[in-house]
Amino acid sequence: MTVGPAREGPQEATVRKATILAVLAIVVVMAGPAEGETTAELAAQVRAAETAFAATMASRDLAAFGSFVADEALFFGRRGVLRGKAAVVEGWRPFFEGRKAPFSWAPETVEVLDSGTLALSSGPVHDPEGKVTGTFSSIWRRESDGRWRVLFDKGCPVCPDPPKP
Repeated sequence: MTVGPAREGPQEATVRKATILAVLAIVVVMAGPAEGETTAELAAQVRAAETAFAATMASRDLAAFGSFVADEALFFGRRGVLRGKAAVVEGWRPFFEGRKAPFSWAPETVEVLDSGTLALSSGPVHDPEGKVTGTFSSIWRRESDGRWRVLFDKGCPVCPDPPKP
C-alpha cells in the first residue's frame, strides 16, 4: 500500500502538465461575455464607466477616480509612464486640487472585443471653457468582479489642421 502521492515518471509528469494547460486554455476561451451580453451591451457598460470615470474629475473626487483604475494600470503622460494604481492616483492628484477641474473628457468611440474582456474608449479632451485641447484613448479590462477598469490610458494634443491649398 502506498501512502501519499505516487512518484511520477517523466511521461506521467508531461501528461499531467499537458492536461493542466489544456484545461487552462479551455477556461481562457470560455471566459467571454456573460451569457446573453452582446458587444453592444458591453460597449454601453464601458461608455457608462468612462462617463462615470470622467465625472470624478468634475466632482473633484480622487478616491472615486482611483476606483476606476486597474491595479496594474499604465497611464502615459508628459513626464513618463505611471505604473500601477497607486502611482496613477498619486500622479493625477494635482489635477484634483483646486475648485475647478482643469479639463474634462467624454467617450466618443467605444469598441469591445468579441471575448468581452477588453475595450477601447476614446474621445475629446476639453479645457474649462469647452475648447478641444486633445484626445484620449483608454483600454478597459473587465475584471473578475464584473467591473470595467482602466488598464491603459494615453492622451495626445489635437492634431493641427492640414495646410490649406
